[in-house]
Amino acid sequence: MSKVKLITHQLGEHLLEQIESASTICILTSFVMKSGVEYMKNALKQAADRGADIKICTGDYLYITQPEGLNELLSIDDRIQVRLWKSNGVSFHPKAYLFQSDKQEYLFIGSSNLSRSALKHGVEWNLSVSGEEEVFDEALTQFLNLFLSEQTIGLNAETAKQYEEEYKKYHHSNPNLAKSWSETEELDLMLRTDPQTRDLPNEVHEDSEGYGQIQPRFAQPEALAELEKTIEEEYNKALVVMATGLGKTYLAGFFAQNYQRVLFIAHREEILYQARDSFKKIMPEKKYGIYNGKQKEADADSVFASVYTLSLKKHIERFRPDEFDLIIIDEFHHAAANTYQRVLDYFTPTFLLGITATPDRNDNKDVYALCDGNVAFRLDFLEAIQRRWLAPFRYYGVYDDTDYRQITWLGNRYDEEELLRAQLREGLAAKILKAWEERKQTRTIGFCSSIKQSNFLSNYFNQQGYQTVSLNSQQVGVNRATAISLLAKGELDIIFTVDLFNEGVDIPAVDTLLFVRPTESLTVFTQQIGRGLRLHDDKEYCTIIDLIGNYRNADIKLSLFDTEEKKSKKDNIQPAVPELCEINLDVTVIDLIQEMNRKRHPRRDKLHNDYFSLKQELGRRPSYLELHLKGGSESVQYRQEFNTYFGFLKWTEELTEREEEVYERYEEWFKDAEKTGMTKSYKMVVLLAMLERGPSEWYKAITPNQVAPFFHQYLTEKEYRKRIDFSDKSSKRLWDYDEDRVSKLIATMPMSKWTGYLVEFKDGIFRFTFDVLPEDEELVFEWTKQICEYRLHVHFERKAR
Repeated sequence: MSKVKLITHQLGEHLLEQIESASTICILTSFVMKSGVEYMKNALKQAADRGADIKICTGDYLYITQPEGLNELLSIDDRIQVRLWKSNGVSFHPKAYLFQSDKQEYLFIGSSNLSRSALKHGVEWNLSVSGEEEVFDEALTQFLNLFLSEQTIGLNAETAKQYEEEYKKYHHSNPNLAKSWSETEELDLMLRTDPQTRDLPNEVHEDSEGYGQIQPRFAQPEALAELEKTIEEEYNKALVVMATGLGKTYLAGFFAQNYQRVLFIAHREEILYQARDSFKKIMPEKKYGIYNGKQKEADADSVFASVYTLSLKKHIERFRPDEFDLIIIDEFHHAAANTYQRVLDYFTPTFLLGITATPDRNDNKDVYALCDGNVAFRLDFLEAIQRRWLAPFRYYGVYDDTDYRQITWLGNRYDEEELLRAQLREGLAAKILKAWEERKQTRTIGFCSSIKQSNFLSNYFNQQGYQTVSLNSQQVGVNRATAISLLAKGELDIIFTVDLFNEGVDIPAVDTLLFVRPTESLTVFTQQIGRGLRLHDDKEYCTIIDLIGNYRNADIKLSLFDTEEKKSKKDNIQPAVPELCEINLDVTVIDLIQEMNRKRHPRRDKLHNDYFSLKQELGRRPSYLELHLKGGSESVQYRQEFNTYFGFLKWTEELTEREEEVYERYEEWFKDAEKTGMTKSYKMVVLLAMLERGPSEWYKAITPNQVAPFFHQYLTEKEYRKRIDFSDKSSKRLWDYDEDRVSKLIATMPMSKWTGYLVEFKDGIFRFTFDVLPEDEELVFEWTKQICEYRLHVHFERKAR
């Protein structure tokens, strides 16, 4: 039975009552005050202890949220997930509390933020809604969309510290707001209303053309063959990288034919329906189900699930951990990476397949991490063009005289208001129009930075006599399907948009792309280029018109079009493009990029920035292997620059005084462990066997016979290890364990080959020529283990590729 109730005071009592029995608790609040967290702290702690799924999303709008409130949230329980909405000056006003139990769902929505005054004695109006399952499911879906948006960051010790610094800086610049909010002030605090809201993802799709005979085509046969090899080598995870337009989803469907129950996970609702329809065409006899905020079709051969819905404990526990033989992960937004990991930590599939079109490490690193870096097949858009599977391009780099050095960089994007002031100029619009008129073909998508810029340019082009529309996720009264149809027919000249056409949207007839935004993400840029490369009978090639100024990434984006890897691009910036493709750069653009190359930040600065970005994401110092799998820079660069990862940590002042003392004392050992040659994995396998003995014993003398059992087991328990390092003539005969033969191999080849004054192999005994002080044992053991595990992983990853 549904029930709606108006609550004008003491909302907190109603919330505390629901927290007592809820299994799912979701809180969405514009801002957080320490007083509000203290009011609910004990109840939330008790809920976490009994296993409730608790998610809290708040914002940084006007820096009202108190750093003390965020720290108080962090102190409650590590199992409570908290994320912070980065508003970038755009208003953020939601206040909602969602509770779900086995018996009923409750939604509270109204005026109360998370402060004691709002929850206890403030003048507040809120509605309580119960018994409306459809409304609750919609609210929960919208909450999860916000919670895991690209605009949110996970709250941890590192991000809380960063917020506090930003908070102090903001209030120093705005002294009228620089006050400690008392409970009375919290009661009176009202935020101004701003009609401008952030551009949220909302996909638009054109009806797809018929696929024809359902059989693998393009790169799919090769990818399927490589996946079969991967399975034969006993890998249980793999990543396939295929350019947009080559049928990644169909590839997943063909691969899924070998499995009984399949779970396909994606971050966008539209992708779930597209994937389901693709699978149906391949295997029409199977039963298919959608599992998202609105549909819960769990009893199916193949389930297509929203990661947001599946991340909730109530829903994931509807399935057994071993429910699915195959799990497929579609490319996903970085912000949702930890959510995917939690889902995969629950399930135990026979095989995990990741599929992506955008392999750039900086932006899509978590796809690699989920698949342990095992790339089974890779084919980018350049090779696909060479094979005539995608349309060739003609790229025009047009000079943009905007001085981006004067616009504040916020870590992953430019300050929106400052950027708009630079972009919304009629002079710049006239230049964009002229560049487009000189190079355009028939149908154009224009990619903009913001809705305001999209609207501005659309209006300007219309005033000049062209037919254009601005499509965005907040429009009312514009029929998107009609607009897309008109563009495909040639009755519209341009659709200006922000992010609607990044993924999953196919308009094969589009033959011109216009970029009027600074390239902040190479992954997004690659996705957008893919929108123009689909083959079409009326298209000979795709024209790409790109405004290039002195913005970040301007000097490296051209490498996306380069078929050759150049050691230095300081003098030769012209990419080597596939046959039938062209690169045309304004002379001013060439001068700009050459100047940027000369002034490029040293590699050490990038290593430093990428490290701290990962540390902020994790909320702690990453391990060496985490740095490799999840870091924005290639891990080998840390060793090249600093000899060891821990040398880098010293340089960047990340070591405590005690750790620095230990590092300096054993520096030569860490360098040796990092740099000793490894044609095979044998040295690190021996070291790993020694580490098995624990912190106080690992560095002590050992014989080949003592190492032999572990050595043999490690190299034969996984087929890929055996194939890579244990299948030549000398070792193949050792697949069946023989202690004498294995011991002889160990003595011959890693122990006697590990050269250097820190290692000695004499009279059949292998030892290190240094001792470890008792007080240093734990730390030296931990760092040595990190180096060993990292080097083994990288060795097999590299050899497998």
